[in-house]
Parts: sequence; C-alpha cells; structure tokens
Amino acid sequence: MKNQLTPINQIGFFHLPNKLPKLKKLTLRIKKNEGFKNRAYKDQLGNLTIGFGHLIKKDEKQMLTKKYSKKTLNKIFINDLKLAIKKFKKYYEKDKLPNNVQEVIIEMIFQLGIRNVLMFKKFNLHIKKKEYYLAALEMIDSKWNKQTPKRVSGLISILLGFND
Repeated sequence: MKNQLTPINQIGFFHLPNKLPKLKKLTLRIKKNEGFKNRAYKDQLGNLTIGFGHLIKKDEKQMLTKKYSKKTLNKIFINDLKLAIKKFKKYYEKDKLPNNVQEVIIEMIFQLGIRNVLMFKKFNLHIKKKEYYLAALEMIDSKWNKQTPKRVSGLISILLGFND
C-alpha cells in the first residue's frame, strides 16, 4: 500500500500512510472553495463542470444531461483529489516542503491542473528555494488571481503560515 490514499468515511476524507498533510482540512477547504452542484454547469471560465469542481471531459458528456447524487459526485471528487495528490508527488519534493505549502500546491493542482501550475515558473522556483513570500507575489501577479481573487488570497495566507 505504498503512497496510497485510504478513505476513512463516506464524505471524502482520507489519511495517508506517508508524510503528506492531513487531508480532512484540505478536503473541506477545496469543497468549500469549489461549491457543489449536482448537475452540469459552466464555471466562470465557461468550462463544463459538475459536483465539487469536476471538469467534465469529452468522454464524460453523459454527465451533461442528468442530476447526480452527492454520494456519486463525492466519489468523483475523491478521484480528482487523488489525481491532484499523485501529480503533486510526481512533480514536487514533498519531503522538503512544509504541510501548508504542500496543501496550497495540491489545491492549485486540483483547481488549475498540473500543466497550468507548472507554468508558474517563478512561483515554482521560489517554492523550491523556500522563498514563500516571493512565491506569494507570483500568485498575486497572475491571471489566476484576477479570476479567483478570494481563493488566491486565502491560499496565500496559508502559504505564508497566517492561516490553515
């Protein structure tokens, strides 16, 4: 069971057998930031989305036509979160990052996708150098901040250790 997520209850919390941050708090925050809709909707960028911010892919078009239970959409959320964590582990040296920084990056990956997070070149350089204030400035100076300023502001507070 190396590096495997294990569900600990029906509402989507996990514990991890390794050193990733405790995910209950992260799970609740992402769900709050994403909101919930049991039918397909367009997010603020016009992307078709459902549940807790799940981007509907081309092979998931069946999701466009019906309502889904919260339980079903929570399972999708769990899979999306697992994928974000897997990408985090692949591209970041988790053992060298404090929990608050790990949480911020995982949430960024959940919201933006790994490809977009990796495009934050200066942010990632500052994270690697543990220059978290400079990384926060890169978050502020981004198109992403203009799109979701409240979320970015909250993540900056967490990154800098002002909030958890």
